[in-house]
Amino acid sequence: MSDYDRTFNGEAKIKLTQLVNEGMGVLQEIEDLTVGLNETIKAIAEELEIKPGTLKKAVKIAYKAKLGETNRDHDELNTILETVGKTL
Repeated sequence: MSDYDRTFNGEAKIKLTQLVNEGMGVLQEIEDLTVGLNETIKAIAEELEIKPGTLKKAVKIAYKAKLGETNRDHDELNTILETVGKTL
């Protein structure tokens, strides 16, 4: 038994219910997309006689490189905005 004694009702319950339901849907979509990507990687790996792990690693590295580039762009943008005093 827990010592936690809080109840949610009204608007809070509606928000929590909506969040959980939408979150479950998003997580299912992510799972479905991941399965599809893995099947595609496996098929192409077999066709090209490459290890699936190697192709998956290439996809992840390419994604992270793009993410790093985006982060650098944002860092530069933040620096410019801070320089001109236009930050939130």
